[in-house]
Amino acid sequence: MGRITASKKQLKGDPVYDSLLASKFINCLMWDGKKNAARKIFYEALEILGKKIEGVAPIDAFSTALENVKPSIEVRSKRVGGASYQVPMSVRPNRAQSLCIRWILGAVRDKKGQPTAQKLASELFDAYNKQGVAYTKRENVHRMAEANKAFAHFAK
Repeated sequence: MGRITASKKQLKGDPVYDSLLASKFINCLMWDGKKNAARKIFYEALEILGKKIEGVAPIDAFSTALENVKPSIEVRSKRVGGASYQVPMSVRPNRAQSLCIRWILGAVRDKKGQPTAQKLASELFDAYNKQGVAYTKRENVHRMAEANKAFAHFAK
């Protein structure tokens, strides 16, 4: 019998919002297999986010924040005749989702001196308002792609 992997097929919605996106985010937030701790942090962050943003459901604010951070284009290195070029390429939806989650969690983990739930809530709030560390990362990726669009003809 094969092992169960963390694939899309096995992923179930989270217990509170029944959202696959929230479930995926919790799995990425999880450290050392401590899923309950990750859930607690996530739901506490959404509670804080709900208080900061009036009139919008916390889960909707969360998904909007992730949408704002998702890149649509990125640069990939490609070797052509001994030279490496940064070639702009469009990002597949699965990769865009994992990149935005990675960037948000990276920004949260780099902040110091606050509980993780507060750091996560503030980063999600910033992403919702199109600012913050993760959003800046996305903007930098887009800027790099724009700067290198002369090499777009190397993309396959």
